Amino acid sequence: MAKNQSRKPGRDVRGGTGKRARSTAPSGRRGGKDQHGRNARQGYVPGQRSTSRSQQRPPQRKGSRMAGPQHYIEGRRACAEALDARVPLRRALVATAVGERDRSLEDLVVRLEQAGVQVEYVAKDRLDGRSSHGAHQGIMLEVEPFAYATLGDVIEVAGTDDALVLLLDHVTDEGNFGAIVRTAEVVGAAGVVVANARAARVGTAAYKTSAGAVLHLPIAQVPNLATAIEQLKEAGFWVGAATEHAHDDVWHAPLDGRICLVMGSEGSGVSALVRKRCDFECRLPQRGRVESLNVAQATTALCYEWLRRTMAKGEAE
Repeated sequence: MAKNQSRKPGRDVRGGTGKRARSTAPSGRRGGKDQHGRNARQGYVPGQRSTSRSQQRPPQRKGSRMAGPQHYIEGRRACAEALDARVPLRRALVATAVGERDRSLEDLVVRLEQAGVQVEYVAKDRLDGRSSHGAHQGIMLEVEPFAYATLGDVIEVAGTDDALVLLLDHVTDEGNFGAIVRTAEVVGAAGVVVANARAARVGTAAYKTSAGAVLHLPIAQVPNLATAIEQLKEAGFWVGAATEHAHDDVWHAPLDGRICLVMGSEGSGVSALVRKRCDFECRLPQRGRVESLNVAQATTALCYEWLRRTMAKGEAE
């Protein structure tokens, strides 16, 4: 792929030359910049679906786009984030106090009560039995099932300027998934796209490892990743796959501007079908003997390279 090639909706990106254009997303709208020069996120509220005509979906049965059967948030920070984001909460399970008073936990309980959340004090071993990682820190929130965004929501948040979207090709570990979402939120990505089958979902572990980041950016479930890639291309995104089989390392890949970064599963990486849909591939260079970074660590490294280039361009303009 030519590095300075322009993306035009409906055009084969392997043909033609010219300076890369800032394409207009079909359902996006231009947004402002924050203090770091990145796009301000536009209008997305967790749990609300897109209303733009070009991205409307047929009516869904209640719960048909929701996460799995267990809906708990654990850990004080994640619980506080859920409260701040006004996530629908059913009740709070709090470990009964043993020994010294825990002021930070008490303060969080007061906030929950003031918000009208039912608080139930239970034995610590009851929380231990429900915890995914044994790191509940004395509190768990039972929440409504997570409401996923649409791909249209992600494209709308991306606006029309430089933006980053992460597309996960069947990442299955919920801890890795949560860590990836945390990285995406920190670097200012527009959203995360996942398959609606054979992939990690937003559950207890994702709430915990994301430190609540799943509440702050759209996570879209799609039935077909290849089709999602084509829709992102139509919205002006270059699509790059992170794979150890790539010829170019990350320093020489066109990892800047309007990018959809594809990360593969823990076991087999990016599938052959998805790789064929990508515009370019890149890999992380390494000198050590360990085979590679895990998918969450690799995602962080690649996302920060995109952020470095984006911020450098913003400072130069």
